Parts: sequence; C-alpha cells; structure tokens
Amino acid sequence: MHMNAYPLCLVGLLLSLGTGAASAQSSFSSSAVPRTLLLRGSTLAASRARSGDADLKPAVSKLRRDAEKALSAPLLAVTDKSTLLPPSGNAHDYYSLSPYWWPDPAKADGLPYIRKDGETNPESKRDLDQPRIAAMSDRVETLVLGWWFTGDRRFAEQAARQLRTWFLDSTTRMTPHLRYAQLVRGNEKERGSGIIDSRGLTDVVDAIVLLGQSTVWSEADDRAIRQWFGEYARWLRESPNGKTEQRAANNHGSWYAAQVATFALFAGDTVEARATVAGIRDRIAAQIDSGGRQPEELTRTRSFHYSNFNLIALTRLAELGRLLDIDLWKYRAPSGGSLAAAIDRLAPFVDRQKEWPDPERDEVDADVLLDTFRKARAALGDAKYDAVIARMPADKIRSDRSVLIYAGARPSR
Repeated sequence: MHMNAYPLCLVGLLLSLGTGAASAQSSFSSSAVPRTLLLRGSTLAASRARSGDADLKPAVSKLRRDAEKALSAPLLAVTDKSTLLPPSGNAHDYYSLSPYWWPDPAKADGLPYIRKDGETNPESKRDLDQPRIAAMSDRVETLVLGWWFTGDRRFAEQAARQLRTWFLDSTTRMTPHLRYAQLVRGNEKERGSGIIDSRGLTDVVDAIVLLGQSTVWSEADDRAIRQWFGEYARWLRESPNGKTEQRAANNHGSWYAAQVATFALFAGDTVEARATVAGIRDRIAAQIDSGGRQPEELTRTRSFHYSNFNLIALTRLAELGRLLDIDLWKYRAPSGGSLAAAIDRLAPFVDRQKEWPDPERDEVDADVLLDTFRKARAALGDAKYDAVIARMPADKIRSDRSVLIYAGARPSR
C-alpha cells in the first residue's frame, strides 16, 4: 500500500490508531487498521474483532450468505455486450441508455425519446452496461466484506478475479471514460448525466483497500488499478461530459463530486480531492435550506428517494472530509442549511413515507435508510438517531451489514 497517497494529517491519524485484532485466517496478510476512504477503518477492524458477538452475528451470517451467492455468480465484464455496442463500436467502451426516457407515442419510430421522470424503461436494463457495473460493484463489495468478516479466502479470490476482469485484463477491461453513458435514442449528443452510472465504484475503491490486506491482491494489481482510477478521475475533470455534470445543481452534481474526490484521493491526488471536498460547502448552502428541505430533489416524482440519494453522496464527501481536515458534518451554511438538518428532515418519515408531503412514487427500502442514519449516528454522535433506527423493521436492524460498518463508531476520529 502507498503511504504517500494520503495527506500528512491522515498519515499521522493512521499511525496513531494502532492495529486491529489479527485474524487467524491465513488469507490476511496484515492486521493493521485498513486505510479505507469512505468507511472508517478503525470501526471495520473493531467489528471484525467482535464479529462473533451476539449483536453482530445476524449481520455476519447474512453477509456470508450474500457472499456465497456472489461467489457463484459469473464474472462480469464491460465487453459482455452481445447485441448493443456504443457509437464507437468498441465493446470496451461503457454504454448505457438513460432510464427515464421512452419512445414518443406521437412518432411512428418513437424518436427522439421523451422523458418520464421516475419511470424506468426496461430497455435500459437489457444487454447494456449500467446493470453490469451496478452488479459488479455490489458483488465486489459483498465479497470483500464477506472475506473481511469471515476470513473465507474464496471470497477474496473471487473479488480479485472480478476486479482484474473489469479493470485490468486487456481482453475485458473497461476504458476509463463514460462518453456513452445514458444516451437517449434519437439524440446523438453525449450526456454528462450518465456519469452517475459509475457511482458504485466509490464502494469498489474501499473494497480494493481492504483487499490489499489479503494475500490474493498483489502490489502490481494495486498499482495498475490505482492508475486506472487516476485516468478515470482525470477524464471526469477534463471532459466536456464531466464539466457539465460538475455544474449540475442536484444529486448529479453531488455524485460527480463524490466520485472525483474518492477516485483522486485513491490515486494519490490529494490536491484535487481537497479542492473538491472544500467546494461542497457551497453545494450544501445551495442544495439544503434551513428546514432541511432539498428543493432540487423535491421537484422529482420520487422526492423522498432523491432527498436521501443526494444525502448519500454528500455524506460520503463528509467522510472524505474527515481525512482532509474539512468538517462538512458540522458545517452550517449562512442560510442555515446543513447535513444534519437534511437528515433530520427525513427522520419522521422513515416508517410513514405515505405521509411525506412531497411527491413519492415508491417506498424507499429500509436498508438504504439504515445506512444513512447509522452513518449520521456515528458521525454526529447524536443518540436521537437510535430512536429513528429503532422504528425500522427489526429483522433489517439486526441483519443489515451497516451494523458491522458503523457498530461502535464514535463522532471523533
């Protein structure tokens, strides 16, 4: 692993944390606290040390089942496309269609497609790369966390194979750009909004860091994949697509920033990561009012979903801020907006979403909300979130992996 990939303040922090409990499994090459970016390494180490405790056992058992399922799934590659290729004709180039665009019934050929917010066209899920990158990201995270908490070497080996297939192997690797993401039929223009398709790669980055403590992930693997993410971060910053997405006032802009900051920091560019995270103060001020409302997300047909979705991106940036000495968790804009206010705005409705005062087509899953509120509890240290969590389904509270990720966390570093 590369100490020079992190700022001096983080290096000092990591050295001061000491080491976690060593695993008896031979697949672990180190017992050090992992230098994860979005997840708290000290918490992951502590949770692994007490994974046999009664309060964590249901989540570990569920995670093992999920990892076993991921283990039996086929490896995914961006080159799996068999019927649909991007405009470049290169199967290595990522290609997807925008999900909320449908054939125009007033046109014989349906072109150009028209937008129906919140209604997913099933065409966007057929032989295209968005379902693949989402499934790949989820499987890698599940396999690595499964290995981390159980020590089962099979999970680590499969995760390494999947990472090499998607990012490194010359016959299957994805080219590090999203020029052809979320295209719209009948409109040849490239769209920056498709960059949101790769948001799951922020989870993959932390999985790679964890996998670096295994015996199945080599230094050569690590150098090569950090280079891939560095190239992708550069494309995000410099391409017209990326510059368009950077200006997005809603969750798209937040997720763009979360990706740029995460990938830049992972690749060793702390200057870019710091500048991106520091700029989120302005985004908080623009996106969240003093009552915690997020006006840009409230215009959507799934406003509760998108209010939480935007917070997932912003709170990831706040976690990166901890590593860069930029406190976004407690930042309050001059107009009164803050992350805490936006989270508190959602709290009364986690178990009565039908009463949410703005449009919402679909109920938001409890496991997604659990992650938001457990993260807030860890970061802000406010016990009021315990009562919010307690209102969610009991089986989810016990078995969701978020209890492993945030168990025992404290608001201080």
